[in-house]
Amino acid sequence: MEIVYVYVKKRSEFGKQCNFSDRQAEINTDISPSPDLAAQFVERNPVDKGIQCSASMSEHEANTERFEMETRGVNHVEGGWPKDVNPLELEQTIRFRKKVEKDENYINAIMQLGSIMEHCIKQNNAINIYEEYFDDEEAVEVTEEAPSAKTINIFRDPQEIKRTATHLSWHPDGNRKLAVAYSCLDFQRVPEDMSYESYIWDLENPNRPELALKPSSPLITLEYNPKDSHVLLGGCYNGQIAFWDTRKGSLVAELSTIEFSHRDPVYGSIWLQSKTGTECFSASTDGQVMWWDIRKISEPTEVVIMDITRKENLENALGAISLEFESTLPTKFMVGTEQGIVISCNRKAKTAAEKIVCTFSGHHGPIYALQRNPFYPKNFLTVGDWTARIWSEDSRESSIMWTKYHMAYLTDGAWSPVRPAVFFTTKMDGTLDIWDIVFKQCDPALSLKVCDEALFCLRVQDNGCFIACGSQQGTTTLLEVCSGLSTLQRNEKNIASSMFERETRREKILEARQREMRLKEKGRAEGKDDDHRDEGLAINMDELVVTAEEEFFSVIQMEMRRKEVEAMKKKAKTKQPTTETEEDVIEEETGEEDKSNEESTA
Repeated sequence: MEIVYVYVKKRSEFGKQCNFSDRQAEINTDISPSPDLAAQFVERNPVDKGIQCSASMSEHEANTERFEMETRGVNHVEGGWPKDVNPLELEQTIRFRKKVEKDENYINAIMQLGSIMEHCIKQNNAINIYEEYFDDEEAVEVTEEAPSAKTINIFRDPQEIKRTATHLSWHPDGNRKLAVAYSCLDFQRVPEDMSYESYIWDLENPNRPELALKPSSPLITLEYNPKDSHVLLGGCYNGQIAFWDTRKGSLVAELSTIEFSHRDPVYGSIWLQSKTGTECFSASTDGQVMWWDIRKISEPTEVVIMDITRKENLENALGAISLEFESTLPTKFMVGTEQGIVISCNRKAKTAAEKIVCTFSGHHGPIYALQRNPFYPKNFLTVGDWTARIWSEDSRESSIMWTKYHMAYLTDGAWSPVRPAVFFTTKMDGTLDIWDIVFKQCDPALSLKVCDEALFCLRVQDNGCFIACGSQQGTTTLLEVCSGLSTLQRNEKNIASSMFERETRREKILEARQREMRLKEKGRAEGKDDDHRDEGLAINMDELVVTAEEEFFSVIQMEMRRKEVEAMKKKAKTKQPTTETEEDVIEEETGEEDKSNEESTA
């Protein structure tokens, strides 16, 4: 916006022009001091006096024009990996190299380039032995800086009717773009004129989105394909699955038929690590997890019902609201439900009932975030109600670590991809918490107020430096954390591993103790029921206990008497002769002792 003020007044209307000239100083009046006035003078100390001799200052504001960047691409088809070869898959790259090395043109090109490269290598090897290296190099000092984060960019929803930023996804190649899904999740409160569009933002140009995605229903989730960065998968509010190819424009490339889609909004969608790169699966609050192949997306290839009773009854299924899939465990996946239960599943089970392996229960409300630790897949993070919890697959009764109960509701969470002991959480009060459990377990290492409205989702970049947070009003804030939170610390992996193992062992001990107490309570309850049957046995047991007690105390009394007699005999030998009374007592005690010994022998 430009602010311009045009002066239209004529010069003659400003008054007479002032003419200044240089001349010598002149004395016009000389007033001598009056003694009468001097006698009336009252000195005041200190004296403050305001004068107007300071320089005149003026403020001027100028709004410069913003420089807008525009990105233009060139389709370069020569060189590089073919489209059907994934450079991240080692087997595919080795197979392709072997195929190329057998080509005659490849061998001729290598022979021609070999002499040129040999000349360059010899030049590099000609080192000046008299050159001094690292002359003024100073020792690098390791400084432990306080955790910090700063705002880099803000991407605002360009629509007039603001919507919630429901999901974020980073571009897989270089993370230079960010895909944001926008939707209104208030039940039956969607405005009539609300736009359905979601956007792809370029990090260098926050003024306007690079591409607008136009679905038939608002998007809840939006995910980049890690193998093909031009393809995006979206889960719609009406339960349909759609995907886009950015090379073909803003319109949907393919859409699932509504008869075979979910019945509720799709809250989770993840790409599978397959050879084709076209397989994915989704989850919804209708209690179903569906597998898809975008080459034939009209209907799902497989459906699993989240019924923990293993009866496959859709009416008893738990609503899925978050998903977790680890590529190193291709047959396993986890589902976070609205009821606060995490369901661990095995996709390759023989029967449908065996696909649900076990459950983890610990939250009072929906589990909005579920993610395995990238370094230790056995440990996973869940975010729900007012806490974030860390679990271990070896301990199913309860979580091994958890945060305190916050005053605000937690909405999302994620592990750091570079540090095993750091994770992030967002809250309804607009706060981003960064936890470092090696440094501090009770409180977050850094708590940052991102915005005034509620934060709804977050996503961490692969290098761990940048965090994107989406708010309820559609504002996406890009934050950069300090190097201390995005750099692997010394011996951190061993410390985090030992901490998780220690807490897992502690929970196992507590679980065993709890089971033992439950068995005792069960035994007591069963014992009360069998009192009438075992009444005779109980009476015999009581008699035996009483007899044993009497024998025990009689042995003690006999031993005490024996010691007293020995003490009296010893006293009689060492001191004066005993009197008749003492001798009688000794004889009486000795007689009783002999008598008791005879009885015990009998």
